[in-house]
Amino acid sequence: MATYVVRFMKNVLGEYGRQCEVCQGTLEIDAADEEEATERAKAKFCKDQALHHWSLHADRIHVKPADFPS
Repeated sequence: MATYVVRFMKNVLGEYGRQCEVCQGTLEIDAADEEEATERAKAKFCKDQALHHWSLHADRIHVKPADFPS
């Protein structure tokens, strides 16, 4: 299994009415692939935030392999 860093991102209005991207949460997930990591992260995010669906707090999900130094 590999480790993935999963970020839940939301677009919000920042200073002066400009749109900016804010990270609503970051999780490290062990999974066989990115798809499995995404599904596990969605479930954990919902449980941790007491949500019925992850999209209530985020617009999109970014998944990438974790870069741990050897």
